[in-house]
Amino acid sequence: MSSTHTYQHTKIFKLENGKKLRGLQVAYHTYGKLNAKKDNVIWACHALTANADVLDWWEGLFGAKSLFNPEDHFIICANVLGSHYGTTNPLSTDPVTGLPYYLSFPEFTIRDFVGVHQLLASHLGIEKIKVLIGGSLGGQQAVEWAIAEPKKMENLILVATNAVHSPWGIAFNESQRLAISSDRTFYAQKPDGGLKGLKVARSIALLSYRTYEAYGATQVESVNDKTGSFRAASYQNYQGEKLCKRFNAYSYWYLSKAMDSHNVGRGRKSVTDALAEIQANTLVIGIENDFLFPISEQEYLGNNIPGASFHAIKSAYGHDGFLIETNILTNIIGNFLKDTTNKKIIKLHKIA
Repeated sequence: MSSTHTYQHTKIFKLENGKKLRGLQVAYHTYGKLNAKKDNVIWACHALTANADVLDWWEGLFGAKSLFNPEDHFIICANVLGSHYGTTNPLSTDPVTGLPYYLSFPEFTIRDFVGVHQLLASHLGIEKIKVLIGGSLGGQQAVEWAIAEPKKMENLILVATNAVHSPWGIAFNESQRLAISSDRTFYAQKPDGGLKGLKVARSIALLSYRTYEAYGATQVESVNDKTGSFRAASYQNYQGEKLCKRFNAYSYWYLSKAMDSHNVGRGRKSVTDALAEIQANTLVIGIENDFLFPISEQEYLGNNIPGASFHAIKSAYGHDGFLIETNILTNIIGNFLKDTTNKKIIKLHKIA
């Protein structure tokens, strides 16, 4: 059902900043089969430290007996440029020097993620995407791609994301990079460089992903006489160590900078004019107590993408609710897709 692939791009890939990458490699997963009409493609864009195995990290929304199941759909998820999971990244070998890039890796943007997606879609012969979906950083990719190729997307689903990354979000990312750069091993040119700093960065990030209420519900003490070894402190340490076991500080550094770069208005007339280019049937979902991507950012998308539908959901988990509240998302997204399909059928009947 699931297949892991690597696409090797044979030409030079030019980044938005004009710099060039040779030997671009893209790791991606596919699930299910492309039908004869090639109209059953679901393309999922992943968030900051996720991989291309969407059935693993978005379980409940993707998978057997889920809304997006491989029995009915051809599901694609590509690992983004710079990530730790198989696509060309700072630990990859620079073909010019024969050594890993580390901090000589060129900076890249959300648009470069999209450029890589476009190369892969062309390689796979994908001319139409039935549903393009992403949350957080994945949503930033999805909205940028829907602007870049408006006729390619039939349906667009944006969850807990924005049109422009906010000063608030950039400040959080910079604080994490300050933590990483304070670890002297980050400059040691070793694969495990900066891991102590990455642990701190993850701890900072978690505070923006969750909420006061979430910590109060899951990390509260059962006794009143403690003066140390608190559950919340252990949790921060555990989550930091957990990321260090599966990721690298260099990819995290660069990916956070890519998130900061997100602005659909760059090089275009304005942000609102850029959003007006989207032609897909669009659903925007916001989380009411999202600390990192406040719901006002999703309301803005809903108000400025032509014909977009907007839904607000409640989650005790804050921003992380986009990964956790899969039952709620399934209901909202499922109803939206049924409505758009019905409207399409009615339109075809009228034409006939």
